[in-house]
Amino acid sequence: MKKLVLMAVAIVAVSFASCGNKAADAAKATADSIRIADSIAAVEAAAAEAAADTTTVDSVAVEATETVVAE
Repeated sequence: MKKLVLMAVAIVAVSFASCGNKAADAAKATADSIRIADSIAAVEAAAAEAAADTTTVDSVAVEATETVVAE
């Protein structure tokens, strides 16, 4: 009988250990998702800014070229 009780206690202990802390895991996953989304948004913003800067530089170069050709 003692062996059966010990076996039951061992099974219960393993069951609790395997469940882990699901709430903490969920919170960590949410924080990771937010961090990744923020990183993607920052990269997209930097890319958009770089594209805008390139367009401005190209426009200035075209205007300078037109001025030189007109003279």
